[in-house]
Amino acid sequence: MEVVVYKSIPDYARKIRKRVFEEEQGFQNEFDEKDNISAHIVLFDKGKVPIATCRVFWDAEKDSYILGRLAVVKEYRGKIIGSVVVGEAEQYVSEKGGKCIALHAQCRASAFYAKLGYTEFGSIEDDEGCPHIWMRKYI
Repeated sequence: MEVVVYKSIPDYARKIRKRVFEEEQGFQNEFDEKDNISAHIVLFDKGKVPIATCRVFWDAEKDSYILGRLAVVKEYRGKIIGSVVVGEAEQYVSEKGGKCIALHAQCRASAFYAKLGYTEFGSIEDDEGCPHIWMRKYI
């Protein structure tokens, strides 16, 4: 596998997120201004096919880096790819001197993040009809 970090959102990431969040899950507001200030991590398989992505950006209000829009192509789910992408994001944040990563997890995915050391904080919030919870990890 190969990992590439982009300074602006590449078409690879855009296509994965559109497929996962808009087409599969029905979200309508997938892309926002945070994409312009984020590092975009894309994971490629051995055949150089993009299979997963996430974005990471600094949020002064939360005094934390924010990991978001983690998406894995359906055929690659359940094969630790999500964990690999999160690990790459954590490495990126660590290299930037960051000490904390927060994320706004879909509640149905919170157990996945908990296994990676993230803990919930705050209350459950609605995002386009899908319950989300803030989680964080100190690195």
